Amino acid sequence: MTYATQDDIVTLYSEDALYVADRDGDGVVDAEAVARALRSAGGEIDSYIGIRYTLPIPGEHELLKQFCVDISVYRLASSRDVLTEEHRTRYDDAIKHLIKIGEGKASLNLPGPVNPDTGEETTPAKPRPIVTGGPEREFTRPKMRGL
Repeated sequence: MTYATQDDIVTLYSEDALYVADRDGDGVVDAEAVARALRSAGGEIDSYIGIRYTLPIPGEHELLKQFCVDISVYRLASSRDVLTEEHRTRYDDAIKHLIKIGEGKASLNLPGPVNPDTGEETTPAKPRPIVTGGPEREFTRPKMRGL
């Protein structure tokens, strides 16, 4: 799923940010390369958030739009050998946040599922904790000694 468009890149970072998408050096942005990078970035985002959320995510989300733009600009820049430290930092920050979303340490603040019977929002099931304790052991070495 694509979470952003070429216009979103221009809105967030200006027209100058699209210099990374000039494939033939004629000063004109290759729209197909931008669209391909945005689709690829959307797939990468889905691979992280699909663990926690049902895909496709309905509606527009500014956070996902920002991540999609940052990831796609990074991919475009790296494929054209014009990668800067700023591109890498934005990409790394987006991936770190997506990992936190996948781990449940961050959220997209989406409304939860609705119970069809009551029409009320229900809380999604959270991962169950790992139980490391339990009742006292029945068969211990001292109890078994002499048998």
